[in-house]
Amino acid sequence: MSKQTPTIEIARVYDSPKSAKGYRVLVDRLWPRGVKKEDLKLDDWLKEIAPSDKLRKWFDHDVDKWDEFRERYKKELKANRDLINSLLETAEKQSVVLLYAAKDEAHNNAVVLKEFLEQTRE
Repeated sequence: MSKQTPTIEIARVYDSPKSAKGYRVLVDRLWPRGVKKEDLKLDDWLKEIAPSDKLRKWFDHDVDKWDEFRERYKKELKANRDLINSLLETAEKQSVVLLYAAKDEAHNNAVVLKEFLEQTRE
């Protein structure tokens, strides 16, 4: 990846907005608990790019299901080409920050989405 290519980052919605600058997009299907919309400094909320309710409930943040969750979610993302392409177009112009609410910073949908976006744009 060249230095001119804008970055794709992930950040928790509960972290300071100053910690991650760029086009800030919430990628969770549900609004995060205890967060006011005006406090989030959000550019967009792409509920449709989040894991389906069925997949989200099945995964239930169980680390033992992580590998299977990643594969299933990537299949859902492949079927959601319009949103993926839109995010990639934005990422060509400016850095994108994928916001999520999960407590686990290593095992959540934003991690998979970032990986998918980066692999798709290569």
